[in-house]
Amino acid sequence: MSPEETPPYTAPTSPEPPREEPMSCAAGETPAPERYPFWNYLDIVLFLGMALPSILAAGLVVKIVFLVPGLRAAPQVVELLAAQFMVYALLFGFLLAIFRVRYDKPFWRSLAWTPPRIPFLWIVIAGFVTGILVVVASNLIHTPDTPNPMTELMEGRASLIAMAIFGVTVAPLCEELGFRGFLQPLLVKSLGAAPGILLTAIPFGLLHWQEYGNSWRHVVVIAGAGAAFGWMRQATGSTRAAVLMHASYNALFFAALLRKDLPHGW
Repeated sequence: MSPEETPPYTAPTSPEPPREEPMSCAAGETPAPERYPFWNYLDIVLFLGMALPSILAAGLVVKIVFLVPGLRAAPQVVELLAAQFMVYALLFGFLLAIFRVRYDKPFWRSLAWTPPRIPFLWIVIAGFVTGILVVVASNLIHTPDTPNPMTELMEGRASLIAMAIFGVTVAPLCEELGFRGFLQPLLVKSLGAAPGILLTAIPFGLLHWQEYGNSWRHVVVIAGAGAAFGWMRQATGSTRAAVLMHASYNALFFAALLRKDLPHGW
């Protein structure tokens, strides 16, 4: 080969470093689903441990507030409902802090505050039917119809209306968030659907024990209603559905009481 035909010199190149491929699941594999519920029984204990401090703090604050002139004449039921509202606020504020600090999770979505899988009307009807079944069961087991702390709170039209408003809004929301939103998913995961629903319903019934004059019969029928709310939560995957069912259930009873309280009915 003549000098004129010698090809030009080119510097050797180093091999290109291998490119890092993004990590991905192997073919045919899917990412592991996020664990739900992500909380555990320690969180239940912490939540319950806040109950007594919340009750004491709320009672003290409300007592001080109702010493203000102009509020002293307020009906007793207003003071009690204000204290109950503050207890709920403190408890669920603490639960929100647990979700945020320990798990970095949102509050409402974690407690399954999601659209129900069945129509609104069917949920309301389920609440009414549960109320009717509770009345039938109460008659069968001869639930006592005697004065108790709950009936005493509703003496007088103003007190009854205040209780009715609270009983179809704040009470169903907070009770269902606590029992069916927070406790039930953990019990269902540990024990299965039916035992989890029933074991959630028992403390729900016991919560109302003192309100109804320490009547075990009231506890039984209310626990039965709680099991129905738990079934709704399990069937729809939505705590919002359980709240709506509970609210319609309560509304049926308050409507009956209000109608009875009117001079000539409706």
